Amino acid sequence: MDKKTGKILKITLPLLLGVALVWYSLSKISIDELIKYFKNADYTYVSLGLFFGLLSHLSRAYRWKFMIEPLGYTLRLPNSIMAVFATYLVNYTIPRAGEITRATILTNYEGVPFEKGFGTIVAERIADMVVMLGIIAVTLFLEFDFIYQFFAERFDLYKIIIGIVSLLVLISLFFLFLKKSQSKFATKVRKFVNGLVEGILSIFKMKHKWAFIFHTLFIWGMYMLMFYVTTLAIPETANLPLAAILIGFISASFSIAATNGGIGSYPVAVYAAFSIFAIAKEPSIAFGWIMWSSQTFMIIVLGGLSLIYLPIYNRIK
Repeated sequence: MDKKTGKILKITLPLLLGVALVWYSLSKISIDELIKYFKNADYTYVSLGLFFGLLSHLSRAYRWKFMIEPLGYTLRLPNSIMAVFATYLVNYTIPRAGEITRATILTNYEGVPFEKGFGTIVAERIADMVVMLGIIAVTLFLEFDFIYQFFAERFDLYKIIIGIVSLLVLISLFFLFLKKSQSKFATKVRKFVNGLVEGILSIFKMKHKWAFIFHTLFIWGMYMLMFYVTTLAIPETANLPLAAILIGFISASFSIAATNGGIGSYPVAVYAAFSIFAIAKEPSIAFGWIMWSSQTFMIIVLGGLSLIYLPIYNRIK
């Protein structure tokens, strides 16, 4: 496969998957019924969810300043805020293109070399990944009995244990191969892994490392609050157990990476998670669409305004 074909597939496959998932989710609920849920939703809670989402984005923009400072540059907060919203908006078009846009904005308006700015974005994603893994670990700890029972009723646990042990052995052999091998592939993977570790450790070498850690936890705390308060907008999802909130949030978070901005995948991921708790498919899918639509509306408005105002603001300055 040549590079041109690879690039085309990277753009078209997530879009096609998104369209397929939109069709799938709408096959589970009629348009009229979905519209009814939208009309009857309590928009006080939807607005509160939008507020928590906005706080998380502003915190992400402020956190970025701590990562740029060690490079010898001072990032102006308005530019950081507009770059963050522009990133989210662009990611709805081409997957991961938003990160490139964000680093380009930093280069054009703050004079930070592209590769350095992009490096901070990668390190930022690593920090987010660590927190996400922490949320998964806490969920497994708090809801271990429920998760264990769920899998015990549906799967052969002995086979699962054998599969996990086999996977761990394969992973160990793979890392042993990477450590010993001198092949180009092994060298590239070692370099990549070392870069990830270095990126994580660099966080603790920052001048404002504790502020960075606080904002990272704050961002994800707002994400979870955003998800929780929006469930209160629909009567059928207003009294969900903690396990449903946590598993639904994790499932929905991963869905955003599956398609452009979670198009189609977000409602399906929520439906899949809530179905574990015997929550009806109609309110589950409706909640997913309300949640995704409200946040997408905010990104389109603020991201669009950011792209328009960025050159104006910097020309004035």
